[in-house]
Amino acid sequence: MKKHNFSAGPSILNPEVIKKASEAVLNINNSGLSLLEISHRSADFVAIMDEAQNLVKELLNVPEGYSVLFLQGGASTQFLAVPQNLMKVDGEAAYVDTGAWSAKALKEAKLFGDVEIIASSKDKNHNYIPKGYTIPSDTSYLHLTSNNTIFGTQIKEFPSTDIPVVCDMSSDIFSRQFDLSQFDLIYAGAQKNLGPAGTVLVIVKDSILGKTGRNIPSMLDYQIHASKDSMFNTPPVFAIYTSLLTLRWLKGLGGISVIEKMNEEKAALLYNEIDANPHFNGVAAKEDRSLMNVTFTLTDESEKETFDILAKEAGLSGINGHRSVGGYRASIYNAMPISSVQALVDIMKKLNK
Repeated sequence: MKKHNFSAGPSILNPEVIKKASEAVLNINNSGLSLLEISHRSADFVAIMDEAQNLVKELLNVPEGYSVLFLQGGASTQFLAVPQNLMKVDGEAAYVDTGAWSAKALKEAKLFGDVEIIASSKDKNHNYIPKGYTIPSDTSYLHLTSNNTIFGTQIKEFPSTDIPVVCDMSSDIFSRQFDLSQFDLIYAGAQKNLGPAGTVLVIVKDSILGKTGRNIPSMLDYQIHASKDSMFNTPPVFAIYTSLLTLRWLKGLGGISVIEKMNEEKAALLYNEIDANPHFNGVAAKEDRSLMNVTFTLTDESEKETFDILAKEAGLSGINGHRSVGGYRASIYNAMPISSVQALVDIMKKLNK
């Protein structure tokens, strides 16, 4: 039976990407060697890294003066690398708290200086995006989380400010168009829309680095990684290669503008059913609904067993909601075909008969 993978991450990858990655594991570029055993200094891998970085620049229209890095440690390591590189000694940073991941990011930042939570949606269990907040003019940087996988909310309009803006885009990178010049640093764990777990994409404006007065450990120093072209240490070869395949696939579709329309269509299909079907309630505020993670609950919890059986029979995987929200969560990242979303909608309709 075909499985429909709604997992929040590690998440679905395009089948052709998986096929090509598996072939490279056996033999990369007809070299007689596995992708898993080639040197990261070899011509084969240097070409992989170069192409991956260039495709990121092309797809996201990265301006001049930014470095594109493929690093290790996931987004969680960036929670502490960001304040190490950007928070001035005896300085402070401003954070917007929109859920579990922003909370973890600001927890790490507190190890390096004062953190001001300038807005939070905690009062309503993070079911909305705060708006209309004031950004301090003397803070080192503003930190945002663009999409909240657990709660199903997404920032639709980013604030305009003269201070450096940092954004964790782990769960919606490459899913929609945005102006990268609005940001001084973005980071994204690969395992949602880019590739398998094992690498994190960092795009940083070179001019904001080296100004904190801190001594930064080498593995956390963006300037060192940029000067070594993401090869200060042995990079995660497989994760980067699979990310390259995903970037090729995305370019082949027509780029970000095309995938954005596809994502809007998928999300509309599912949200329309949630709103029309009296057996379900949406969790997130309508104006802040995520295109990537759709959260919903049953109106009557006594129907849970029936709905879960229908989901299993239809081959739906990974739709249980996070324990802090309950209900269900359908993660419909770039690689999710609309046919899988339709399969979910079809079983939702069965409860309405």
